Amino acid sequence: MKNETLVLGASSNPNRYSNIAIKRLLDKELPVVALGKKKGKVLSINIDDKKQDYKNIDTVTLYLNPKRQEEYYKYIIDLQPRRVIFNPGAENDEFVKLLEENNIEALVACTLVMISINEY
Repeated sequence: MKNETLVLGASSNPNRYSNIAIKRLLDKELPVVALGKKKGKVLSINIDDKKQDYKNIDTVTLYLNPKRQEEYYKYIIDLQPRRVIFNPGAENDEFVKLLEENNIEALVACTLVMISINEY
């Protein structure tokens, strides 16, 4: 069963929203993996700095600007998640269209808000 969230654009900096999202997902006992520019750690979660062949990804939550997303288009589509969340600043009409063409739900939303109102 697919149930993990991939935080893409993850950071070990506690002031970054991706870092906060990892912590909130863990607070809700939701399984999470993280991929970022640099290796690091957020609580018990290691941040990978190279694309991994993750299994069971249900949701990809993006913390990358549209230009930085381009190198991940094929990678994310190949993971076949159920949905991709475009957090504020990550909105990308081109990628939304590609996802929809591949039967992947694209949401322009905020992961932190979704978690806080139990809509995640």
